[in-house]
Amino acid sequence: MHAVSNQTEAWLLGPVDGCPDGVMPVAHALLQARRELVFLRGDISEEEVRADPGGAAPIGFHLVHIAGSLDRLFTYARGESLDPDQLAELRREAESGRTRAPEDLFVMTLVRLDRCLETLQATSDDLLSQPRTVGRGQLPSTVRGLLFHAAEHTTMHIGQIRTTLKNIRGRGQRTTGQKDQPS
Repeated sequence: MHAVSNQTEAWLLGPVDGCPDGVMPVAHALLQARRELVFLRGDISEEEVRADPGGAAPIGFHLVHIAGSLDRLFTYARGESLDPDQLAELRREAESGRTRAPEDLFVMTLVRLDRCLETLQATSDDLLSQPRTVGRGQLPSTVRGLLFHAAEHTTMHIGQIRTTLKNIRGRGQRTTGQKDQPS
């Protein structure tokens, strides 16, 4: 997993072609997540995708959840409600992460990231402050809030995938007195 961390991070590569300034941080976060998933795709086994060390959520779940949550958050950002298919997918996330082929999970997630990046290119800065509601409770947010949360939520799950993989591979073990390494 060191190859990705040795590359320049997406946010340090300058503006993303076609993305308005107001969504640039979201684009950078999603591009970085995409880069990490592309790397992991070639460096992870089916057993590792399904493993749940210490009861942690399997990597397969995180992949399904990233794709699903991006779909849902971008739906809300468009001012739409979730449709029955999206709600059904939400209920099946844990099962899908255990039963779908790992390659399918990676492809599904990468395709969703690509769609979100395309949507960001079509998102004007003047749209970002528009109010939006979330869920059955119609909780208040804005387009900016939803897109920012999509980025931070995706980044969090990428971190969980990396930590889970370290634990599976035995690199999450600490000995007494060992200090955390800086990132």
